[in-house]
Amino acid sequence: MTSPVDPSLNRRKLRLALRRARERSGLTQREAAELVEWSQSKLIRVETGTVGVSVSDLRALLRLYEVTDQSTVDELVEAARGSKGPSWWSKYHDVVTPQYAQYLGYQGAATSMRSYHPIVVPGHLQTRAYAEALLAPRGLKPQRMKRVVDLRMERRERLLGSTGPEITVVLDEAAVRRRIGGDAVLDEQLQHLLELSGRDDITLRVLPFEAGAHYSTLGSFVLLGFPDDDDLLYLEHAAGSMTSGEDLELLARYQECFHTIMDLALGDTESLDLITRIKQDLGSR
Repeated sequence: MTSPVDPSLNRRKLRLALRRARERSGLTQREAAELVEWSQSKLIRVETGTVGVSVSDLRALLRLYEVTDQSTVDELVEAARGSKGPSWWSKYHDVVTPQYAQYLGYQGAATSMRSYHPIVVPGHLQTRAYAEALLAPRGLKPQRMKRVVDLRMERRERLLGSTGPEITVVLDEAAVRRRIGGDAVLDEQLQHLLELSGRDDITLRVLPFEAGAHYSTLGSFVLLGFPDDDDLLYLEHAAGSMTSGEDLELLARYQECFHTIMDLALGDTESLDLITRIKQDLGSR
């Protein structure tokens, strides 16, 4: 039985199709919104994929943009019908910000995920014990802590599942040496990384201390790749922020930065050897 398509993926399909149709028609967002008697903010939300689209609203836009191919219309109508309703992370609404929810939607559609992490192992590669130890200093109430960790674990399973993106991760040496949760927790986390590195769809590299400075020395970032759209840049900090076509210069800087980091990082075998040595050192303490 085929799994239902997540509403966020249908919203993304509509976002791309409607933006491109508007651009082909030569209309600005303001002009298009005025012609269908919408507020410009409503059209912007549709074109950013943050809201679903009713079938009647969709048909109004398609008429305006002179999209008449019946197979295209039928496909987009089906996407509009599936653009409403909850996504998988909706049950975590109490711990997911709107910004992060939008990022999760993009992540679900990505075919590649390239990221650099200078301080800790990223959430999508964490074990439960490591995640709990990492969050412990924040002073969260036990129930909220469990909710955040449960979200992180479900996201991990989805990303690492059979339909997840191709993943390339560069970890700074500090991230694999930092004793989050103590020796036992770090040992389990490093073992998890070693096991993941054996998969064909995951590339794991370590950036050694001697590599020196680079553009993103002080912060994590993620580049999501799509077959039908520009890369999306997600800068990881307290609030998180996304950048796609709106700031191509910043996106290009981080794409270049990732290539530089990959060149500076240890090779596949050398990276695994370093993680193995760190793990062995834990056992001898």
